[in-house]
Amino acid sequence: MDKIYNPQNIEQTLYEHWEQQGYFKPNNDTRQDSYCIMIPPPNVTGVLHMGHAFQQTIMDILIRYQRMQGKNTLWQTGIDHAGIATQIVVERKIAEEEGKTRHDYGRDAFIDKIWQWKAEFCKIITYQMHRLGASVDWERERFTMDEGLSIAVKEVFVRLYQEDLIYRGKRLVNWNPRLRTAISDLEVEKRESKGLMWYLRYPLADGVCTVDGLDYLVVATTRPETILGDTGVAVNPLDSRYSNLIGQSIILPLIGRRLPIVGDEYADMFKGTGCVKITPAHDFNDYEVGKRHALPMVNILTFDGYIRQEAEVFDTHGEVSSALSGEIPAVFRGLERFEARKAIVAAIEHLGLLIEIKAHDLTIPYCDRGSVVIEPMLTDQWYVRTLPLAKVAVEAVKQGEIQFVPKQYENMYFSWMRDIKDWCISRQLWWGHRIPAWYDADGQVYVGLSITAIRQQYQLAADIPLRQDEDVLDTWFSSGLWTFATLGWPKDTKALRTFHPTSAVVSGFDIIFFWIARMIMLTMHFIKNDNGKPQVPFKTIYITGLIRDEKGQKMSKSKGNVIDPIDVVDGISLADLVQKHTSNMLFPQLANKIRMCIKKQFPNGIKPHGADALRFTLAAISSTGRDINWDMKRLEGYRNFCNKLWNASRFVLMNTEDHICGFDGCNKVFSLADRWILAEFNETVKFFREALDNYRFDLAASILYAFTWNQFCDWYLELSKPVMRSGTAAELLGTRHTLIKVLEALLRLAHPIIPFITETIWQRVKILIGEQGATIMLQPFPTYDIALADVDAITDLEWIKQITVAVRTMRTAMNISPGKPLAVLLRHASPVVVRRVNENLKCILTIARLNSLILLPKNDKGPVSFTQFIDGAELLIPTEGLIDKAAELKRLAKEALRIEGEIGLITAKLNSVGFISRAPDTVVAKERQKLESYQQSREKLLEQQEIISSL
Repeated sequence: MDKIYNPQNIEQTLYEHWEQQGYFKPNNDTRQDSYCIMIPPPNVTGVLHMGHAFQQTIMDILIRYQRMQGKNTLWQTGIDHAGIATQIVVERKIAEEEGKTRHDYGRDAFIDKIWQWKAEFCKIITYQMHRLGASVDWERERFTMDEGLSIAVKEVFVRLYQEDLIYRGKRLVNWNPRLRTAISDLEVEKRESKGLMWYLRYPLADGVCTVDGLDYLVVATTRPETILGDTGVAVNPLDSRYSNLIGQSIILPLIGRRLPIVGDEYADMFKGTGCVKITPAHDFNDYEVGKRHALPMVNILTFDGYIRQEAEVFDTHGEVSSALSGEIPAVFRGLERFEARKAIVAAIEHLGLLIEIKAHDLTIPYCDRGSVVIEPMLTDQWYVRTLPLAKVAVEAVKQGEIQFVPKQYENMYFSWMRDIKDWCISRQLWWGHRIPAWYDADGQVYVGLSITAIRQQYQLAADIPLRQDEDVLDTWFSSGLWTFATLGWPKDTKALRTFHPTSAVVSGFDIIFFWIARMIMLTMHFIKNDNGKPQVPFKTIYITGLIRDEKGQKMSKSKGNVIDPIDVVDGISLADLVQKHTSNMLFPQLANKIRMCIKKQFPNGIKPHGADALRFTLAAISSTGRDINWDMKRLEGYRNFCNKLWNASRFVLMNTEDHICGFDGCNKVFSLADRWILAEFNETVKFFREALDNYRFDLAASILYAFTWNQFCDWYLELSKPVMRSGTAAELLGTRHTLIKVLEALLRLAHPIIPFITETIWQRVKILIGEQGATIMLQPFPTYDIALADVDAITDLEWIKQITVAVRTMRTAMNISPGKPLAVLLRHASPVVVRRVNENLKCILTIARLNSLILLPKNDKGPVSFTQFIDGAELLIPTEGLIDKAAELKRLAKEALRIEGEIGLITAKLNSVGFISRAPDTVVAKERQKLESYQQSREKLLEQQEIISSL
């Protein structure tokens, strides 16, 4: 082994070897249980971020753990076509590079352009997964628009349509005017904003007045441009101010439209004026009120967000209606929606109908794919009737067929599923699965797998022209089929029979509704067992938190705090990091802001840490909370852990290679330390497996770290050195045997978390135990063995550790050199302590660096000493000749004076109003931490002074 651990020298080559040898493939041993994880397919829109690395590390740990238990494992990989996001990126790319739009290309040519772009970015994502050690079966890689998925998508759509679970209707949707497409409720980001509320006067018709004698109603609105689409005014039936007006009419300003006054509880008597204008075609709440009162719907906007030349008028069922005129005043026609707002307010004010304008806190809906204000839009869309599907999906979780981990996320799932709305699945895009529906010249719709199948099914002549629907399906529709379509459905494949239902899915809580719930609904509808019972897509849903930066802020390109996991693995200079995040930016000011953020966060760039250190860090921070703050210091700590394991392994190999290690049956004598480390490792295996079985990757990482660093490296290797130096032949065999046996098993235990370093070391270690296996990843995972439980060895060795720590603590407290041999006495020793000393004296003297360890007679108080209590005895270190009392007290007094000075300076700073008000919170927190540290140091000094003064 190389003297220095360098992950760059081993990781890439090792991964290529694993893949070439086919170690990631299922073993196809039908005698064993199957275990399958479907990767949440990352979007093809870009590179993997730290959140992807986090979830993929968790999945790889699970897969490697189950693979080492002999199970027939499949980790299915793939990539999502990400309809809206991908089309945005490619449209932006051709606009910047060629000055063209997708319409310049035409639909087919533009889609070809996206396929080219997809091929490029798939390579990047694949490379990143290789570097992170993801042991997926690459030969089974899928794409949500590959031929097999396309067949499955069409099959599902057609079947649902035939079962009347898919329909087409005119309803209100969230509309992105820039992209000219509907988006999901879940893709709407609601932002708090400061806005305005306009109070307008609506004249009452027919000489009717309010109880106060007014001939008008006052309505308040935050969107005055929608006045053009008003079809009613609502008041609360219990509101005595207006109840006499229900059934009467108002005259709509600017338009002159006669509108009914309706009684509806939606109008809040205690909010605003109590009168609400109803615009069914431009507000979701108004849409529901309009349906309850059969109000017409007047659409005033184009799909681009401009005022129409003439409004569209529909009845409450979405049919074209002549109940109202669609005329719009010429002055407003063609205005962009926010320009129209200004013009309409000005016109209202000119008519003397504007009463006042007040500041108002708003919640404005934006598309999460860019800063575009969403517009409720009345459009024809395709929908899935979700209620029948949701009932089955809810029951599966209630009955425990599907388990959420942590369990608290069940409530989030139930809350959404029990109030589920029909799912709008059509998108007005070019990139995606085109809806398998065709129309004839009369608008009659035909749904089928292909135009040929439709002509045969409906007996349509070849000369009857059919036009395919222009829309594509929501991305989540195809990804909702992921667990079964990737295994070959609708064919009854061997893979489908073997691996479905899958075992677990790892996902963020933010896509429980986007993806998890929809997979459960669609899978249970289409996949049944031999008895016709619906199959669940997976048995366990492990929900992870979201990775945030060190300050708890969401990682964002605009903040400059996004971390590419490969930069952590390979390292990157500051100059390259800045270039990577700011190249090709359209806005120089934003680029400068990001540049400053990066320089502040990574002043020296990012040094290489290797994939294993990154994986260990991600496992260690996988708490059950919703937010996980990234910490570069912890990453550095786990890089040091890998280095520690490497150096410890080199020590073991240097003392065992070219030596007989007792694996040939020859006589061995095991020391207390040998017995102890074997028993400790056995307990570690038990708790480590329990942690992984319960998805507590943070606990598993902590258990592995504690045993490897503290028990094996720090204690056992030190305890083995006396035997190495002067043990008998049988003792040497016992210790060498234990060193290799524990290290080899420890490597297998750690492999799922840190695969590269463990494989590299294991290839050297396996020779010493006579193992013929080709790779550690196919070796059996360690199991707990009750026969190896050795309580006596653990308690005896822990006592030796206790006496050693006590001596070291007293050396530090009394400023005694670590190399100075000490004579130690034990007073009032119990019989158990006497036995331990007699059986392990040589070991104790060596590990605690003692000249002697003497058991005092029963009535002997011993000389003046430093004293510390340990289990079953008092430990004495005679003071004679160890320290100069006067000199030590003088040194401690000088140190106490320095510490008091530091405490005074920090206290004054924290008591300064100017400092507290101007300094960042992080700086203030650091000062408080420093103060606490100095105060603790002062307490220790006072204790030392008291002890020495008493001598």
